[in-house]
Amino acid sequence: MTAETFLFEDVPYSLHRSPRRRRLGLVVKDSGVEVRIPQRCAARHGHQFLQDNIQWVRQQLSRSQQRRAEVPDHHFAFGAHFPWLGGTFELDRAASAADAGIRDGYIQLYSRIRAPSEVQIQTALQRLYQREALALLTAKSQHFAGQLGLAFSAVKVRRTKSKWGHCTIRGELQYNWLVCLAPEPVVDYLVIHEVCHLQHHNHSRAFWALVESLCPDYRRLRRWLKDNGHRLHL
Repeated sequence: MTAETFLFEDVPYSLHRSPRRRRLGLVVKDSGVEVRIPQRCAARHGHQFLQDNIQWVRQQLSRSQQRRAEVPDHHFAFGAHFPWLGGTFELDRAASAADAGIRDGYIQLYSRIRAPSEVQIQTALQRLYQREALALLTAKSQHFAGQLGLAFSAVKVRRTKSKWGHCTIRGELQYNWLVCLAPEPVVDYLVIHEVCHLQHHNHSRAFWALVESLCPDYRRLRRWLKDNGHRLHL
């Protein structure tokens, strides 16, 4: 897909052509506005489409700017506080690697460096979160899959931009570890959502009925994640 960049009034945007696209479309991302058009569509139609929808684009840009302003700006130092499962935990220095973990209101972080920089603390903290999230999400996946009599092949955690979770056709459950900053009921909903995909690889009525059987409040929790997911940042 090729792209060209233009400017309408004070709104920069890029024009994307795709041989698979059949209709004109608009996408507003943190990186900018994209006007997507079919491969053989004249550029003027894309420009006009942007101009015809400029008020909607401005609203989306304003919303995106507001969401970026809501992303927490952490100070990575011992004594600072960080989120975990909806709570706030103080970052403390662990005496050894074996003592590192998240428990009793503290995040115990081990570092061999006497005076680590903020970047070094952030890197080590993210590594600890990934480890703790993998253990937590694996245990929750085993619990909910067991309730349904289902099995998965593996659990993996990573930091993704667009998805909080994914279930592969091979039965591998993948999670964005940042979800563990959310309240625990939200984490449970996400795990239940992905575990139910082990039986239904779609979002059919049968899938949502299965989700609801384990998580009756899933609509509210799904909405929470959609409205607040951008705040889950480390």
